[in-house]
Amino acid sequence: MKKTAIVTSIFLVSLLMFSFNSDQRDDTYLIIGWNDLGMHCSNKDFSKIAILPPYNNLNAVVIKKGTATTLPEIVISGITVNYSIPGNTYSVGKTNFWDYELPLFGVNLPDNIGLTGAGLTGEMDVDNGAYVKEGIPITPYTDANLVEEDPYQLALFEVFDAQRNMIATTQNVIPVSNEINCVSSGCHSSENDILYEHDDDGGFDPNDTPILCAECHSSNALGTPGQPGVPSLSLAIHDKHDDETNDCYKCHPGPNTQCFRGVMHDKGMVCQDCHGSVENVANTIENGREPWLEEPRCGATECHGADYAEEPGKLFRQSKGHAGLYCSTCHGEPHALTPSTLANDNLQNIALQGFSGVLQKCTVCHGVDPVYPGPHNILPTSINEVSGEHTDGIHLNQNYPNPFNDITHIPFSINEPARVHLGVYSIDGKNIVTIINSKMSPGKYVADLKSNLLKPGTYIVILEASGIKRSINIAVL
Repeated sequence: MKKTAIVTSIFLVSLLMFSFNSDQRDDTYLIIGWNDLGMHCSNKDFSKIAILPPYNNLNAVVIKKGTATTLPEIVISGITVNYSIPGNTYSVGKTNFWDYELPLFGVNLPDNIGLTGAGLTGEMDVDNGAYVKEGIPITPYTDANLVEEDPYQLALFEVFDAQRNMIATTQNVIPVSNEINCVSSGCHSSENDILYEHDDDGGFDPNDTPILCAECHSSNALGTPGQPGVPSLSLAIHDKHDDETNDCYKCHPGPNTQCFRGVMHDKGMVCQDCHGSVENVANTIENGREPWLEEPRCGATECHGADYAEEPGKLFRQSKGHAGLYCSTCHGEPHALTPSTLANDNLQNIALQGFSGVLQKCTVCHGVDPVYPGPHNILPTSINEVSGEHTDGIHLNQNYPNPFNDITHIPFSINEPARVHLGVYSIDGKNIVTIINSKMSPGKYVADLKSNLLKPGTYIVILEASGIKRSINIAVL
């Protein structure tokens, strides 16, 4: 482990701690945690067929808060980060995985210890500028309810200094479902029915259970090579069922859990909008796409574009952006991008900045508003709502004063909930700075714009909301 903290650039986005012991809390440290996928699936019964084992991943970043004269820091030394799942302290008996891990995976594990050696509590490791723990063997059953799944429990992160004082805490969802099962979704009558469909395959004994599907069918999720000439598990499943269903929730993770719950879901999108149909998933794999390793990209031209692209050759969950922070630090994880329709997903960001949605309140980490734009060229600025005012449309009024040499105020209004983009552009159409890029409620507002980012001259301010575009010219002295 390196002995020095990594000093970030001037721009670090909003992170704030939860605290359960205010006497020990040091307000100069912040932590935020996230899951890598938004859902992890696992079999509950491993006696016949195993698709996925209990295996969940947590990530976190610790920040030393900046001030008016110091920059924030990402801290990866001199502290310890522990994780736990309050109310879920054991897994043996909630699943029979520990009865079959030896024939399935060739290991003899202690009770409640997963394939990586992780338990349900422990110390997180440092990897690539963040704290991580992979392979946590959690089940969706709490200690108090062994019958009904609770797929969206909260993990607890606790940060301790070298003297074992707790200096920061947070909680974030650790999602898991045992619902994945070819029988429970109503497709097959029994697991034996599936196994006996393979009885004509050379060398396969359907009675030699338990059987790990990924032993024959390669799986990038598990890192298994499979058998030569046998299609990958993703290809075999999607190709077999492409004329049977186009309902992703038959399997991912099941019809009850329905894990797609982020802001895109709230806007009416469905799984197929990003991943394509079951047939398309099969066809793209057959044409060379690697499942789990090559997935839909935010930076695609038809999606958010180059300004919101992942790092080259990396997925969203692997990519970093602002000041070396993982994209998920601010946006949440795939399938649960903030603001989520699930209350538990929003708890952390509400504590960080006072409202749900993308972490964007710079003062939480910096202590002050930076004078330059942050991630995605967004400017820390003051947005004031005109109290009690209503509007009959989408309007952008002339700024005042105009021309200006210090600060100007830009009035605008929207008449329905909408994602609002308010930006300053050069005369030739280049985006100089983004003032607002977030979901807003109906009302009349005034945005402040300082001249320190602009050279003297004429610019265009453009407001976009609900498919409508308005513009004004402004002048800087």
